[in-house]
Amino acid sequence: MSNSTAEAVEALAVEEQTAISHVHAGAAGAMVRHEVEAQLDAAHRYPRSMTRFLHRATSMATISEEVAESCIYSLPRGGKMITGPSVRLAEICASAYGNLQVAARVVDAEEREVVAQGACWDMETNLRCTVEVRRRITNRHGKRYDDDMITITGNAAASIALRNAIFRVVPRAYVDTVYNKARAVAVGNAKTLASKRDQVLARLGALGVTPDRVLARLECTGPDDIGLAHMETLIGLGTAIKDGSMTIEDAFPAPPPAPVAPEQDGKRIKMGKGKSAKSEPQAAPPPEREIGADDE
Repeated sequence: MSNSTAEAVEALAVEEQTAISHVHAGAAGAMVRHEVEAQLDAAHRYPRSMTRFLHRATSMATISEEVAESCIYSLPRGGKMITGPSVRLAEICASAYGNLQVAARVVDAEEREVVAQGACWDMETNLRCTVEVRRRITNRHGKRYDDDMITITGNAAASIALRNAIFRVVPRAYVDTVYNKARAVAVGNAKTLASKRDQVLARLGALGVTPDRVLARLECTGPDDIGLAHMETLIGLGTAIKDGSMTIEDAFPAPPPAPVAPEQDGKRIKMGKGKSAKSEPQAAPPPEREIGADDE
């Protein structure tokens, strides 16, 4: 085979590969368009009912105490605790809301942060929202995480981005209604506070969280000071630890050491300027009175 013939064969092979790749790209695009058109058609054929959504989401979120606890999320920000609906509740709301297309992915891993993107598309109202979330991938000393920890952090960032996107599309007023129902089941009431408190403290203790760390986070002096609002915070922190979006050290940092009083043993105490530590002279006793005739 001559050189010209070989070059012609190679050129033909390249053209065939290019043509085949174009066919696959066009077929994939047609499949995506057909899928979106089918979802749009179904969304308009079967519109959602808000009453049915609230009933279904509430039933799913309160089906058990464990599920209700997973709907609570806590996050320390600016020296305060922010508590609200978690990604688990976002998944429940998306499933019950219907006619939604959701997605989440990690788009970039920078030197110090990982970037994730979450998207939610309401096929019925044609409302689409995309949210980006950044998470730090360095420790407190500025050292970059290893590959496994970066993957875990990226997954946590993608979950948070997905939650934020869903809550931008599903009206927050409906989300708060479901959340309050789940919170009542998870936290309990004044009658069940003592038993629920012991249960949560025991669960945190199994994770390695000591009672002094719990009290320091809640700014309480003792276990009896932990109320219903504190229980919501503890449950939310437990959910964040389970989801991998927060470490135990970040959720429950070690309390600072107590100040040590200065020792005074062996130290001379000053009594005043230019004065010695001598005792003051005592007053002389009154003179004895002579016994007269009237005293006899």
